[in-house]
Amino acid sequence: MPKSLDPNTILLCRSCDLAVQKRALPSNVRALCPRCHTTLYDVPYCSINGMLALCIAALLFYIPATVLPVIEIHFLGSVRTSTVYESAIAVGNQGYWIVSIAVMASAVIAPGLLIVSILIQVFIVKLKLQSSFWQHTYRNLLKNHVLLSQLTMLEIYVISFLVAAFNLSDFADIHLGMGTFSFSMLFLVILFLQREYNLEHMWGFTHDE
Repeated sequence: MPKSLDPNTILLCRSCDLAVQKRALPSNVRALCPRCHTTLYDVPYCSINGMLALCIAALLFYIPATVLPVIEIHFLGSVRTSTVYESAIAVGNQGYWIVSIAVMASAVIAPGLLIVSILIQVFIVKLKLQSSFWQHTYRNLLKNHVLLSQLTMLEIYVISFLVAAFNLSDFADIHLGMGTFSFSMLFLVILFLQREYNLEHMWGFTHDE
């Protein structure tokens, strides 16, 4: 390898182990392995500032999505409302604690942790915090990002309360209010946030301690 090449710019193809020098790419362009045409890397669609904006938007929707009722049922003069938290507790009280824990983890805990994790990463990068404490924190957040992403399954809960509203519409009046809107918007914002987030790109901001 020539001495002029920086070892940090050399990538190994995950398919054929060909050593390829990493170069700057235009927006929305992927680098392919010249031997096997496997995707090596691409340019993130969203900048750090863009991810910061998405994180703030997600936080603004997260609070009302977990506090306000996602569905309101009017039946024979009575009104029943349910939040995400109350739904999980109700399922647990019926003896389905595994389902209750799964709902709490995938619809409440994991999304909140995912948003906070990415937000902290963005602040570390933007503020260029290079002390050992912040770099250690940054690496731990990156290592746990895949787990939080896999645990965050808001789409399942969105589909479940839409199906419930459809099934109950013949027997009661179903009202979808601000809680439903906030939860749906939270799902969309996190969907875009996960799409724009590039773990390999974020690892590039790490610094040697």
